[in-house]
Amino acid sequence: MWNDYLNKKTAVLCGGSEENKEREVSLRSGQAVHEAFNQAGIETDLIDLKDYHYEYLKNTLADYGRVFIALHGGWGEDGRLQEMLSIMKIRYTGSGKISSALAMDKSRSRNVFKSYGINIPEGFVNKYDPSLGDDIVVKPACGGSTVGVTIIHGVTRAKLDEAVKSARENYSGDIIFEKYIPGRELTVAVIESNYAAMPLPVIEIKPHEGFYNYENKYTHGATEYIAPAELDIKTTFQAQMMAVKAHKNLGCSSYSRTDLRLSDDGKLYALEINTAPGMTETSLVPKAAAAVGISMPELVKMILETAHV
Repeated sequence: MWNDYLNKKTAVLCGGSEENKEREVSLRSGQAVHEAFNQAGIETDLIDLKDYHYEYLKNTLADYGRVFIALHGGWGEDGRLQEMLSIMKIRYTGSGKISSALAMDKSRSRNVFKSYGINIPEGFVNKYDPSLGDDIVVKPACGGSTVGVTIIHGVTRAKLDEAVKSARENYSGDIIFEKYIPGRELTVAVIESNYAAMPLPVIEIKPHEGFYNYENKYTHGATEYIAPAELDIKTTFQAQMMAVKAHKNLGCSSYSRTDLRLSDDGKLYALEINTAPGMTETSLVPKAAAAVGISMPELVKMILETAHV
């Protein structure tokens, strides 16, 4: 199987349209993936993909049989690119169009989680309800990298208006008002191998200041990552199984990363699932893989082996 991959030209897709809020992070992910393939001795071309429409893709990807998707946000992650690649019979990494669309829209993925018994924070779409309490999270339903997310401690009308404005400035569409869960920030990556979903070690995320926002995610040294997280065996297992359950029940494939919250009283909550998680030098999937001895070149090779139409 792997010899077939070596005999076909491979592209690493990154960047996206100029208005994409996650464009710069995607370019960094693409560069890191491209360099990892070089270290693995696998030739790839790095492509800054500006559009997903058929004619553009047909011309840009005419010589490629497989692509590694390192696009974050927008059409690179919401199923539109995946649908076009499927039509063109080009193998790609990550989840298919339906799972990508579900994961990208947090209001829809929350409904899927809830229907399959995956614990989620109480929340509402496009409205604040006093039952959420005085500490809440306001975030765009569609988007990533914590762009447009506000944590409010002590709800007031002015704070709500400002949070909604921030969300609207960054993304159109629905806004989620969610109960804030005091506790620890965790994340679990899942990677498929031999058609089985394998959870990687749990990572605890501890920003030095504030919460895990865009700056703390992508500023070197701004956040401490503990991999594996210092948890008891039971909690570790529960977190990993929650991530696997989220991955499977959303119909994800290839790999994903589920963000979780561990409350002060020991309950786990699923926040969201990422079907095209970051692959930069500060990203979480490579850190989780490294915790079990999987190098970045080995990781990208494993993910490429799962490429599908």
